[in-house]
Amino acid sequence: MLKAVIFDMDGVIVDSEPIHHAAYQKTFNEFEIEVSPELYASFTGKATLPICEYICSSFNLKISPEILVACKRKYFSQLFDQDTSFKLLDGVLELIQEYHEKALTLVLASSASMVNINRIFKRFDLDSYFISKHSGADLKASKPHPEIFKNAAKASGFLPSECIVIEDSTNGITAAKAAGIYCVGYNSVHSKNQSYDGADLIITNFSEISFDKITTFFNSKN
Repeated sequence: MLKAVIFDMDGVIVDSEPIHHAAYQKTFNEFEIEVSPELYASFTGKATLPICEYICSSFNLKISPEILVACKRKYFSQLFDQDTSFKLLDGVLELIQEYHEKALTLVLASSASMVNINRIFKRFDLDSYFISKHSGADLKASKPHPEIFKNAAKASGFLPSECIVIEDSTNGITAAKAAGIYCVGYNSVHSKNQSYDGADLIITNFSEISFDKITTFFNSKN
């Protein structure tokens, strides 16, 4: 029986990828790095530090990954504060509210830093719906490693088999399945160059996983 829902944030609750992309580009420009679109796409769903570690190693930079992280986060903060049009993805607030009203336990598990998670939750007043928030930036391994989802399921108070994950990235789907959790792949107009083959259910609109529909899908699989 479904007891808890674990939400990814970037690409599921908000489309912050354009801001992240702009922040990374400003960082790459500052350090005179040329990152191909294909390489950048492979970073989707991963935390900032592992990305910057890979960049420093691949481009033989003579700076620490932490310097790149600080630079990228500086630009993200500036761009986020300037973007007054930034909003929740269509239908996600209604979905969160319905799940909450139906007494499903909600947990956030994102590769974003806790600073960015809190920044977004504060802007959209989401804290009252979620019992716990988890940042991949606080972990030794980033998605596709399953640690963040194992931690999120534990925080929910339920077994992984009683949870679902909603993810939009290949890395996130891989992590959810490695954690033994039913995964909904959200293939939205904002998702680019991601594979959803590993997901248990693929959707393009949150109306497809209303409380009644997702419990029916989930129960039929378990």
